[in-house]
Amino acid sequence: MLTAHGITGKRNEVLVHATLPTLMRTLAVLNTAITNCTTCARLVSYRRNIARTKRRQFMEWTYWGRPVPGFGDPKARLYVLGLAPAAHGGNRTGRVFTGDRSGDWLYEALYRHGFANQASSTHRDDGLALTDCYIGATVRCAPPDNKPTLEEFEACRPYVREEIRLLRKMEVVVTLGKMAFDHYLKACREEGRKLPSPLPTFGHAKFYQLPWGVTLIGSYHPSQQNTFTGRLTRSMFHGVFARARRELD
Repeated sequence: MLTAHGITGKRNEVLVHATLPTLMRTLAVLNTAITNCTTCARLVSYRRNIARTKRRQFMEWTYWGRPVPGFGDPKARLYVLGLAPAAHGGNRTGRVFTGDRSGDWLYEALYRHGFANQASSTHRDDGLALTDCYIGATVRCAPPDNKPTLEEFEACRPYVREEIRLLRKMEVVVTLGKMAFDHYLKACREEGRKLPSPLPTFGHAKFYQLPWGVTLIGSYHPSQQNTFTGRLTRSMFHGVFARARRELD
């Protein structure tokens, strides 16, 4: 269950749905709950250990070392959903997609298509601002090997659901990777939204008009595994946000 300190066990599932709408009245309140969450012992241990040991090039940093909240414009029509914070990216800086190579790709694309005021992001106080765009993640703590467990996805999904509720002007959703794509649809189903049949399937630049008026667009994640191998090129990635811009305009 979501509380001021995060999520508790599944046995309180009925109470979750009773208290969530009252508790999470704003994104600011939601983000406070996210940053205080200590539900998943494996993730808590890992993110704290990374924050303590650090990486050689970042030894002067005081790592964030907590769950990473969403970031952006509360009135956003574009919702970008990623996988999870990077161990030495968001887990270090405290802002989603900030301070790592994936973030370099994402913010460059958002800037080019009018959703960001600058093309790079290095720390929380670097002046970055998003316009008409909000960024979340399916899991809010950095996971070992970038691989959350099914239980960790399920524990964090109420946060995605609440962002869906609070971003009332949402018209386009870009999911970065198949896991984000699938878990967005799961969150929508849990919110009582009737999914189309057949169910949308992930593919880069594939898009779907969902029954509740949202355009869902899939994208390969801008991870180094994809960008270094050429599976995802900048033109492919920018094409996804060009499509998002056309849908909004």
